Amino acid sequence: MGTETMEQPLLQQADEEKGPGRSDGGEAERVSETKVEDYPPVREAREAWEVLVAESKKLWSIGAPITFNVLCLYGFSSITQMFVGHIGNLELSAVAIALNVVYLFNFGFLLGMGSALETLCGQAFGAGRVEMLGVYMQRSWIILVASSIVLCLLYIFATPALKLIGQEDDIADLAGKFTISIIPQLFSIAFIFPAQKFLQAQSKVLVMAWIGLLALLLHVGMLVLFIFVFDWGLGGAAAAFNISGWVVSLAQIAYIVGWCKDGWTGLSWSAFRDLWAFVRLSFASAVMLCLEIWYMMILTVLSGHLTNAEVAVGSISICMNINGWEGMVFIGLNAAISVRVSNELGAGRPRATKYAVIVILLESLAIGLICMVVVLATRNYFSIIFTSDKEMQRAVANIAYLLGITMVLNSIQPIISGIAVGGGWQGLVAYINLGCYYGFGLPLGFVLGFLLHLGVKGIWVGMLGGTLLQTLVLFFVIWKTDWSAEASQAAARVQLWGGQEAEKAQT
Repeated sequence: MGTETMEQPLLQQADEEKGPGRSDGGEAERVSETKVEDYPPVREAREAWEVLVAESKKLWSIGAPITFNVLCLYGFSSITQMFVGHIGNLELSAVAIALNVVYLFNFGFLLGMGSALETLCGQAFGAGRVEMLGVYMQRSWIILVASSIVLCLLYIFATPALKLIGQEDDIADLAGKFTISIIPQLFSIAFIFPAQKFLQAQSKVLVMAWIGLLALLLHVGMLVLFIFVFDWGLGGAAAAFNISGWVVSLAQIAYIVGWCKDGWTGLSWSAFRDLWAFVRLSFASAVMLCLEIWYMMILTVLSGHLTNAEVAVGSISICMNINGWEGMVFIGLNAAISVRVSNELGAGRPRATKYAVIVILLESLAIGLICMVVVLATRNYFSIIFTSDKEMQRAVANIAYLLGITMVLNSIQPIISGIAVGGGWQGLVAYINLGCYYGFGLPLGFVLGFLLHLGVKGIWVGMLGGTLLQTLVLFFVIWKTDWSAEASQAAARVQLWGGQEAEKAQT
């Protein structure tokens, strides 16, 4: 075939700058032959209720198992900190820095690199091109393993890097030792994320929940055994962390190879083709997601520069840990709405896409408000599960109201990002995140926290301002989106890349 098609970007037409909701006709006007009839327009309250019920069932049938799986995976990090916190405040602060800064930095990058599969696999599955999912997953494995090799440098040199950004020597030294000991877990992530996207695109999510649950129970058992029975300390926590990661990775791969014959047709040399185009899309996804994840990570880093850094870092880390549990719920819903949006766009159903977006936004906001109420009601008590130190508990209670506000904002923001991934708008969202977070929120937090001497509260309030601005901007983008044009673009993407891969397989 000609070189003109092969040089096309992975998710865009020849016009690089079209953005959401624009179409230039031609191939983009043809939708999949497998198209299912779209929803009729909603004109009455009864019809709106029927759509709400129908979309809720579809979203939660996908989102509930994914959310449960993500909560289990997050539990590896969170529960590790709970166990380590009862060893001592220094150990808690060191492991919190290791997991919430170094590990989260790499976790966010790899999760973002793997998020390209949400767009490609979701739209290919919606268009009936299931056979392409395995090739896309293998291509992502190659890219993520290569990325992990590079990211190892941050693990190895974590101690000098943490000291360079101002962390206290004793915290940085202990955190650096812990990060080196969890390098094996980094490579397990390179296989976990692509496998998850492969399964999510086909709504085969229940098995992910079972794998996550069994691995989490195993993780807790190993922590008890290694830390309290064998008295291995931080080394035992690291060993449990590594083993749990690889249990999840190998279990997911075994299920795909054994029970996903439609999407998995074996290892293919096609996975090595057009890697650079795939890298470009993956990198756009990584930048988009990392700018979000690293933003709140910076709050932990900046708190290390305040007076009484050990308590400041510890209290912020406990709040971020609680926020992380809620955040994992919305990462699960993020994945669900990404699957729904990409599937419906791939199937040429713009109205179904629009209604799915509205339903998930309303339900996510309701969950966020409930979480805020729970946090405020238990602000004097929830820190007990992390530490027995009274000073640390008082520090957490003092900033709990900011945690509640953060939970409400974070109930909407990940969902909007999931919509963006489903539509293939990663590059646009990356620019929005950069401006709102790092051009507005971070400078405001620095001014309030350090120049106006408001400490942790000032830093956090400023950064919440950036999150609020980003949410409002993305709301505007979604409101202005032409979902019919998006469905046409999705059909053209699948036809372009699906046809290209099929032709290559025949040559």
